[in-house]
Amino acid sequence: MSDFEQSELDRAACSAALGRYLGEARDLRLAAASDPVHGLRRDRLREWQAARLARTHADLLASPLYGTAASFFLDELYGPKDFSERDAEVERILPLMTSMLPVSGLRTLLLAVEVDALSERFDAAMVRTLGAALDRELSEGAYAAAYCEVGNRSGRLLQIRLVGETGEALDALARKPFVRGALKMMHGPAHLAGLGELHGFLERGFEAFRSMRDADHFLESIVERERAIANALFAGRKLPA
Repeated sequence: MSDFEQSELDRAACSAALGRYLGEARDLRLAAASDPVHGLRRDRLREWQAARLARTHADLLASPLYGTAASFFLDELYGPKDFSERDAEVERILPLMTSMLPVSGLRTLLLAVEVDALSERFDAAMVRTLGAALDRELSEGAYAAAYCEVGNRSGRLLQIRLVGETGEALDALARKPFVRGALKMMHGPAHLAGLGELHGFLERGFEAFRSMRDADHFLESIVERERAIANALFAGRKLPA
């Protein structure tokens, strides 16, 4: 098989997976929105998780070197942000993106969308498990018990690994000198075409990783801490301080 044929197979596989994960995330968001109680509980869960992430990675957020990247990571990759608009834009232009974007770009977007779908899947399960506990102030003990009850250790660890891989892919793009110029050139046309959120996500991710001289320590810190927290919760221990 030629390199071109392999590239086209990779392109088709990325496109199919993108469509699948976009559909799953969309359906889970619509299900949450259709039930006001579930939707409110989902928001409270995500606020709690965002606060926990901010505590765990407070040093990275406060760092002059890593602060921009940490904010992007915790807000737009591993946090509570609603990606409905971005994902709807991707779905709308998926055939065009599949034909025009390089495979490396498609893979980067696929990683981010898969993380989003996994987050929606786990959050929906956590909301069902926690139930009325989300109608009052959520305790660490209640969260830890629900985390274990939902289970799926392999899925949780996959989610963390994909967060790291998404960061690695964005860092690789940030090292390509032509990407910044292309993003700036496309800023106006993307917004006029109704693709402002998708373009903004890529632009913010590029600038976040471009701001670091070396992303390895940053990414390893996040992945190792999150993996340690997952392992502690599955072992029945409290959240690490």
